[in-house]
Amino acid sequence: MLDSTIFFTVLTGVMIAGLLSYLFYLQRKSKTEEKQSKNGSNTLQLQAYERLTLLVDRITISNLISRTSHEGLSARDMQLRLTKGIRDEFDYNITQQIYVTPETWNAVKNLKEKNLLIINQITSALPSDASGLDLNRALLEYIMSDGKANLVELVSAALSYEAKKLL
Repeated sequence: MLDSTIFFTVLTGVMIAGLLSYLFYLQRKSKTEEKQSKNGSNTLQLQAYERLTLLVDRITISNLISRTSHEGLSARDMQLRLTKGIRDEFDYNITQQIYVTPETWNAVKNLKEKNLLIINQITSALPSDASGLDLNRALLEYIMSDGKANLVELVSAALSYEAKKLL
């Protein structure tokens, strides 16, 4: 009788120790997975900031001009190419907004809208027979003469600041 009591006591102790070990293992595993999940989230956010930085660079008017300029285009055709380039780049990266702060996304969106507005206003101010080259020249002159026209540095700095907070 005494042997069976000792056996059940030892068995109960082993089972409790095993259960506690298993619970400790689950707790550590959960913390590790949570940490990995957070690191994965930070990675996605950093990638989003990288993509948006590239987007900002690609929709900069001077960079658009260098990529889309072709001789023989009318100002209207050049306007269409420039505005399509901005919209295409923006649409391609629109999903990145779920990984960044609303303020940062609004800054990128405002840059896009401002660039479209500048292109459309300068095109409408040119004579109807103006060439694409005339439009490009007028756009570059406007950007160089108006310090507020170049919002790119501010948006790029905001993206960089937000990304560095994740590191």
